[in-house]
Amino acid sequence: MRDPQEPPQELAISEQVAVYQREFPNVDPQVETIVSTLSRLARRMSVAYSRHLTDLGISQADWEVMKALIVAGSPYRLGPGELARRIGLTPAAMTHRVDRMTTAGLVTRSRDESNRVRVNIELTELGREKWLESMRMAAVFEEALLQDADPGARADLAGALGRMLRRVEEHQPDALGRCDDLA
Repeated sequence: MRDPQEPPQELAISEQVAVYQREFPNVDPQVETIVSTLSRLARRMSVAYSRHLTDLGISQADWEVMKALIVAGSPYRLGPGELARRIGLTPAAMTHRVDRMTTAGLVTRSRDESNRVRVNIELTELGREKWLESMRMAAVFEEALLQDADPGARADLAGALGRMLRRVEEHQPDALGRCDDLA
């Protein structure tokens, strides 16, 4: 008998698919196995990445801002409106996030020299170091995750997953109606 204080265990994927087949006999068990596995993998990877970021003293939200600034390229600077748009936040939510990150020394906020009305958000050296360390940690984790796949299998998997993602993006935009931010 299970202890009521103990969290319930997830079913094995094969058991989950068997339940789906029992309740909905038309389900393709191979497709459901793939999709269920991808879903569980994404959740578990998200937990692992969050732990890595916590070890660095940053949040997933911080990392998203740092990523947007890195993607913008050197000098890793964007206006708050553009930064909010790239991340999919409201300007108010972006202001709150930037305030917190400025206090932590991850970004700076300064007036644009060419347009004193405009404000720039720029990644600090500490922010860049934290982002790079998070990438190093992720690279080790991801390499271990894919250790059983040779380069050919990795290329095939990347191609198949990329095609699946494009199909979802074409028909299921994110919460703000965007598809273009998922490269």
